[in-house]
Amino acid sequence: MIEARRAQASFADGLIAEEVSDLWEDWMGPADPLLDDEPLLSSVYEALAQRRPKSRTRGRWGPPAEVVLRLLLLKHIRNWSYEVVEREVRANLVYRSFTRVGGSKVPDDTVMNKWALALGPEVIENLHQRVVTLAQEQKVVEGRKMRVDTTVIEKNIHYPTDSSLRGDGVRVLTRAMKRIAAIAGAAGAKLRDRSRSVKFRILEIGRAARSQGDAGKEKLKRGYRNLLAVVSRVVGQAKRFSQEIATGVKTSGQVLQQAALQGLRQELETMAPRVRQVMPQTRARIFGGDTHAPQKLVSLFEPSTEVIRKGKASKPTEFGKMVKIQEAENQIITAYTV
Repeated sequence: MIEARRAQASFADGLIAEEVSDLWEDWMGPADPLLDDEPLLSSVYEALAQRRPKSRTRGRWGPPAEVVLRLLLLKHIRNWSYEVVEREVRANLVYRSFTRVGGSKVPDDTVMNKWALALGPEVIENLHQRVVTLAQEQKVVEGRKMRVDTTVIEKNIHYPTDSSLRGDGVRVLTRAMKRIAAIAGAAGAKLRDRSRSVKFRILEIGRAARSQGDAGKEKLKRGYRNLLAVVSRVVGQAKRFSQEIATGVKTSGQVLQQAALQGLRQELETMAPRVRQVMPQTRARIFGGDTHAPQKLVSLFEPSTEVIRKGKASKPTEFGKMVKIQEAENQIITAYTV
């Protein structure tokens, strides 16, 4: 079950608040009353209530909406990961006091990640608009000034190369097929692990890329031909495994293991088309010299990542999403577009 605010503070909550009240950071004092705003808490509460049909009335008590809002805000201000937020709040009484966790157990980082997914972009936008409204009511902004700028939010991916993308795809598909074989046994198609062959092809391509002249280019093309052939076989094998799970050839008598098979099948059906999508763009670049393939995929794990060139001398090419930000007075963001 969830609640907007904690109904009653414990003795530990009061003790912590009293001991660290004069140790709060400068930004915490002004932010504290704003985070008690009822419409802000209502937006978070309603979003959390939609996670399950009876989240309001069934199950164990979860952290209140005010704690969720404050923990996510702390993560944003500090630019921490969820793991770091959990560790820092557990160890710091000031953060425990500000986030209203108090003497309670700090939520796990995976739970915080689920909160962020539950809120989603629409709720985040509603929260943002409420902050702008509060800024207007308190005369922090009057709308007399506006500044518009763009920035790139980089995705957490490695530098994309054609060979590394194929290596990623083979590694993920092979790992899933090994797990399927461990559950389903010897039924259906047998797994042939081509990971070692792909590794050798990638090393061969790396050596050829450092070579100069026509001989090096020919070795590079030959290496990519061999790599594409191997990757094509792995993708075909993944397709057969997926079909055999769907038709019941690969199955398990245990309910949990059968559910695991269905999850692995979904993983194969998600990753195999992405690996297949990378293959034409490799052929176009290596054998046709075309570096501007339509709908170019630069990450199998973050398929929405785009190649962005903003002309920076230190980093001419960035991989992520372009964000347009509109600011008013006192650096209050009034609008943004991804």
